[in-house]
Amino acid sequence: EGALSAYARMLEWVDAGDIIGAEGTLKRTMKGELSVKVSAWTMLTKAFAPPPDKRRGLTDVTKRYRHREVDLIANPDVRRTFLLRAQITSAIRRFLDDRGFLEIETPTLHSQPGGAEARPFETTHNALDLDLTLRIATELHLKRLVVGGFDRVYELGRIFRNEGVSARHNPEFTSVEVYQAYADYADIAVLTETLIAGVAQEVLGTTELPYGDETVHFETPWRRVPMRDLVVGKVPELAPFYYSRGDEETQTVLPPQSQDLAAAQAIAAEAFARYDASPSLPAKAETLGDLLNLCFEELCEHELRQPTFVTEYPVEVSPLAKPHRAIPGFVERFELFVVGRELANAFSELTDPADQRRRFEAQADKKARGVNDEACGVDEDFLFALEHGLPPTAGLGIGVDRLVMLLTNAPSIRDVIAFPLLKLPQNAPGGAAAEGEDEASSEH
Repeated sequence: EGALSAYARMLEWVDAGDIIGAEGTLKRTMKGELSVKVSAWTMLTKAFAPPPDKRRGLTDVTKRYRHREVDLIANPDVRRTFLLRAQITSAIRRFLDDRGFLEIETPTLHSQPGGAEARPFETTHNALDLDLTLRIATELHLKRLVVGGFDRVYELGRIFRNEGVSARHNPEFTSVEVYQAYADYADIAVLTETLIAGVAQEVLGTTELPYGDETVHFETPWRRVPMRDLVVGKVPELAPFYYSRGDEETQTVLPPQSQDLAAAQAIAAEAFARYDASPSLPAKAETLGDLLNLCFEELCEHELRQPTFVTEYPVEVSPLAKPHRAIPGFVERFELFVVGRELANAFSELTDPADQRRRFEAQADKKARGVNDEACGVDEDFLFALEHGLPPTAGLGIGVDRLVMLLTNAPSIRDVIAFPLLKLPQNAPGGAAAEGEDEASSEH
């Protein structure tokens, strides 16, 4: 009776969500479960807000993202996702460390954004009166470390890009960039597929994974296909602009700037209309290389469901990549696509400082003319480093959030970022979006 009255008094004070401490003796229940026969208890933390409904859980998507701590309490599957994320990032580091790569942290604040085409976040250092940006990539500083003698380096960290929000994009995200001296893009492709397949096997115990209604097969080796082959396979009429005459055994690749751009744009516009893409887009391409890349992005990319390395990109869209050793107008580069989205980008690094300066200046010109406001500028510090000799090097960048999405079968990048960026709620200062509103804008 005394125990029951003590239990009743405890119920007067304790609510769902409270954290209490108890002392007593160990015992087993009638069902054999290990328990404690409580002789005294104390309130450790009083919860002022109730937990989510035990049966319904937390179902409002925006509230789940905004109040992730409550989401974790209510949804065991969410906890599992972030447990797997931690295991995946640890496995990536372990894979690289075991192969002699050294992780070195590089600056988050940059005086000149570079290493990618993206709009940066801007800030000011008050004491130095210095305009700075948050980094949009770790690439240029890591390559400067290779110049300094570190033959294998990487960094797994946060990247910041002042762009839109969608199911695949968050302005703050995680990437891993890897640089290996005395290697090329073919070597780094083997490293990429070995890394991803190895992480899947280590963390999940399999290389066959569900994603939505599909099954993704990560067994290596993965498919490798030149970009122009995919585009010409979709639009055969473009073949004369990227291949010389001859059968499949004898035809050679033409430099993409050696043919008539207007004629190719007209063919592409007809194809875009045929495949329900905007027929006005091809007119914006300034070169045949730009057009080839545009055709790939609009007509081919979404069809690459299984792991595929798309190789041999036009030089115009690859300002940091080495020219292809056998194919003029193209570079030694690949991007990895799975379930219709880019997962990784890699290339043999450009080591010629004069060529790099010309490409930087071409990018800066595009930005000045308003053709591409995300183009990079001229990074004099990086050019200074190249002048001291960058050995033949291959570089790789993997979007860690997208990899986690793929390995955990998550439909949105917000499902794998603990606290994704959201609009302010309606009742917050400057807020406009109501709770429960779908806050995703168009993709970029």
